[in-house]
Amino acid sequence: MADDRTLQDAADREKSKRVGALAELWPFIKPYKIVMIGAMMALVLTACISLILPVAVRRVVDGFQASQGLLLDKYFGAALAIAFLLALGTGLRYYLVTRLGERVVADIRKAVFDRMIRMSPAFYERIMTGEVLSRITTDTTLILSVIGSSISVALRNFLILIGGLILMMITSAKLTGLVLLIVPIVIVPIIVLGRRLRKLSRENQDWIASSSGTASEALLSAQTVQAFTAEDEQSSRFGSVTEKSFVSAHTRVKTRAVMTVIVITLIFFGVVGVLWIGARDVREATLSIGELVQFVIYAIMVAGAAGALSEIWGELQRAAGATERLIELLRSQDPVQDPATPLPLPAPVKGAIAFDAVRFSYPARPTQAALDDVSFEIKAGETVALVGPSGAGKSTIIQLLQRFYEPQEGTISIDGVAISDMARSDYRRQIALVPQDPVIFAASAADNIRFGTSDAPLERVIAAAKAANADDFLAKLPEGYDTYVGERGIMLSGGQKQRVAIARAILRDAPILLLDEATSALDSESEQAVQKAVEELARTRTTLIVAHRLATVKKADRILVFEDGKIVATGTHDDLVAQRGLYARLAKLQFTHGE
Repeated sequence: MADDRTLQDAADREKSKRVGALAELWPFIKPYKIVMIGAMMALVLTACISLILPVAVRRVVDGFQASQGLLLDKYFGAALAIAFLLALGTGLRYYLVTRLGERVVADIRKAVFDRMIRMSPAFYERIMTGEVLSRITTDTTLILSVIGSSISVALRNFLILIGGLILMMITSAKLTGLVLLIVPIVIVPIIVLGRRLRKLSRENQDWIASSSGTASEALLSAQTVQAFTAEDEQSSRFGSVTEKSFVSAHTRVKTRAVMTVIVITLIFFGVVGVLWIGARDVREATLSIGELVQFVIYAIMVAGAAGALSEIWGELQRAAGATERLIELLRSQDPVQDPATPLPLPAPVKGAIAFDAVRFSYPARPTQAALDDVSFEIKAGETVALVGPSGAGKSTIIQLLQRFYEPQEGTISIDGVAISDMARSDYRRQIALVPQDPVIFAASAADNIRFGTSDAPLERVIAAAKAANADDFLAKLPEGYDTYVGERGIMLSGGQKQRVAIARAILRDAPILLLDEATSALDSESEQAVQKAVEELARTRTTLIVAHRLATVKKADRILVFEDGKIVATGTHDDLVAQRGLYARLAKLQFTHGE
């Protein structure tokens, strides 16, 4: 199940997590050093002004006692000016810090997506797409909270804590010494419960990712779920994972609440005790009322800063866990790598393809050979069909030719150059693909055909649609080619989706054409029309056709028959029928009984 895999991934990660992991965010913050410096200056300014306010209050209080009216007015005026500067500095700090947080998180999201969209399918055998999405959304939201608020608040409170302690010492060394006796008592629960919070935060994030993965899997397959009346089962499964996420979050929140209660209680109990002693000093005239008020304000500020830091510590730990998860994605190694110095394809690209002693097993099934010592050559401009029973290795040829996976042995080449020696993006531009399950995006019909050839004018789009026998239904849509076809093309039938995918391949006009069960969802009439378009298209390019329906491959220049990952026969349709082997049996079944 999705949640089991997610938790297993979590168990495999490093268990000792530190707030120091937030340092991994520095490369994203570094380009905005000026904004960061401005925010720091505003932060220091507001912290200093906050520390000056109690002095102004002391002077006002002592001014009342002295009955110095003119001087008292000046003190009130100064207090107002300080308060205005504090408000101005706080607003500036909020703007700069929040802007920095939004900018950095946007950059992180883009960096992670850019990394993930380039990962080969082999990578996604080890991690669910839903978890990746959770990290891009939920984890970056945590980081935004920290950069845009928590770190700023933590630094401000740290400055107030240190500055307040120093000014408390200046105001009354005796009372400050008594306050400092409380500090060790406060630190102990922060350390002990902080470790517990770190573990709970990571566990909570893992359950959230699992919940997201479960929901994504079910919603993307909503029609299948409904067709098999499995709504209650899926709802129960999602509810179970979500409930576990809540229980984990509840435990974390409860632990943090307990820590906050303990810390603040200890601090204020100590402060009240110290004030009792201070009141006695005022009565004995060793301390003025203004100084006591000043000390009280500083004591409250220091206590508040310590309490805020204890709360923020938990936030920093959660963000540290989120940072580790995102950095883990950014540092993930794709199982398929481009060479350091890629070779170029010969120009012009002719499209000759060769497989030489290729052996391959999928990462999820390492002991089961998908291809076993497969060798063949396809001349430039030749049309070759791959046929055989399901699981024989036909679609694996298509996957390896696009280098979605790396063969364990052997070489695959295009125009005599091994594809492992080239940059994948270079030779993939020379390939047009029509997959068995065409992907239709949530965009207009025209944009779906343009996918991969985004600069094509509408005239070429329509011409490609006509060649794929798609113009008849696309032109009848409410807004024609500009009609939004819905998520995954829900407005289109299976056959219509496939014709849009064929039009997309025709528009790409690449020297190599890959058709993986390209006509499997078409009715007989549409199949004949598309087949003619494919035959016309195949005359000027190398074409590789994977098909179960042998009627679509009869006119191929050559047919390769696969069974159990091996080529067991090769030849034209007539040659293979005459050999009376596997192909002849398949042909007899299909042409006698139909499909």
